[in-house]
Amino acid sequence: MGTRVSYPVEVKQKAVEMRLAGVPMKEIMQELNIKNKTQVQTWVRWHKAGDTHRFEQPVGKQYTYGKGPELERLQAENRYLSQQNEVLKEYEELERKLIRKRKLYLL
Repeated sequence: MGTRVSYPVEVKQKAVEMRLAGVPMKEIMQELNIKNKTQVQTWVRWHKAGDTHRFEQPVGKQYTYGKGPELERLQAENRYLSQQNEVLKEYEELERKLIRKRKLYLL
């Protein structure tokens, strides 16, 4: 089994642009030093499907369908907001206790 080659995002975008402009596959492969034509076909398919975020994925770490950087960002934001909500609940509880103590001292 051969080693996996990781291409920079710029190379992937350039290959897609060239292919969509009608440049022959062999010429694209020679100019950008791409080893396999199916790789370019995959990038074009991703581009047409609007999955350009996949250009930034490391080799062997492709996201499953429906998941991607957007989902990860939303999950992280959800965790942050949940923690913030918990802190606010604790603050409200401490504030209630403080008010009760003040009332007792005033009596």
